[in-house]
Amino acid sequence: MESKIQIAHGGGGRLSSELIKAEIITRFGRGPLKDLPDAATVPFKSNAKLVISTDSFVVHPVEFPGGNIGNLCVYGTVNDISVAGGRPRWFSLGLILEEGLEISLLRKILDSVKKSADECGVKIVTGDTKVVPRGLCDKIYINTGGVGEAFEEFNLDRNKIKAGDKVIVSGNIGDHGMAVLCVREGIKIKNGPKSDLGPVLRLVMAARQYGENVRFMRDPTRGGMAAVLNEIAENRKFGILLDEKDIPYSAEARAVSEMLGLDLLSSPCEGRVVMICASQFAGKIVRKWRKLPEGGNAAVIGTVCDMSGKVAIKTLGGGTRLVDLPRGELLPRIC
Repeated sequence: MESKIQIAHGGGGRLSSELIKAEIITRFGRGPLKDLPDAATVPFKSNAKLVISTDSFVVHPVEFPGGNIGNLCVYGTVNDISVAGGRPRWFSLGLILEEGLEISLLRKILDSVKKSADECGVKIVTGDTKVVPRGLCDKIYINTGGVGEAFEEFNLDRNKIKAGDKVIVSGNIGDHGMAVLCVREGIKIKNGPKSDLGPVLRLVMAARQYGENVRFMRDPTRGGMAAVLNEIAENRKFGILLDEKDIPYSAEARAVSEMLGLDLLSSPCEGRVVMICASQFAGKIVRKWRKLPEGGNAAVIGTVCDMSGKVAIKTLGGGTRLVDLPRGELLPRIC
């Protein structure tokens, strides 16, 4: 364990995982937090359950192709509730503003928050605003909290995952990370990658009728697909084998990743669902997703196997390689 916090501790890779396990889970890891959910499902009253999530957004830059930090903070929070099997309902908004922030930019971001919240059917019911001296934050940081109502059809439990289950994804992966990276680093590409930023609630609702056969859902944000699948497989008797030919990527994101030598499996998304479900229902869910604009490139991309605790991929060249978590700083501050 490192003796000081590094940027890579927040990047969703191996250092993030080690920090959370060593310092967070050891103190607070009883109950729902033990499985590291992005949103916790907790009993409320009668037979009702609430789904609760919190998140903080520090993306740099605050505007990027496809959206800005205002859209991002809403979609990021409601998506965490959605993939936990809930309908987002209420939302808190905490703003940390840097001295000198242009009021015109703040207005643009808040308009994006309102537009996205209205689109998702959530109400902003409480919040807070703080201002810090110039240089103590990067224009604006946003903290959110979300509360939703659990869908009774889902009973997500990674302990139910077994060999033969299928891994499916709702669309192209890695677009958000590549879009933010291009703006941040001044990589000017005509018709370059655009963030996949958007809500996933309709995708989740499309799978409700198969809910008892859905084992796991997640939106692959920090650390991308590689982080999510490694988290699922770690210390388990099963493993996951992906097939590269089946994984959907946009041509724009692929071009940037190849130019920079980056693995799109580790690049984050902000509008996708990765799901593990019983094999006989994978094709049915994918077909339903493909009828939605946000699920047009949905695909079955892998299978749960008996390769204990490992994630691997069959490459286009015919070989097989492990999909590991990056240890260093890959794509910091993408959300």
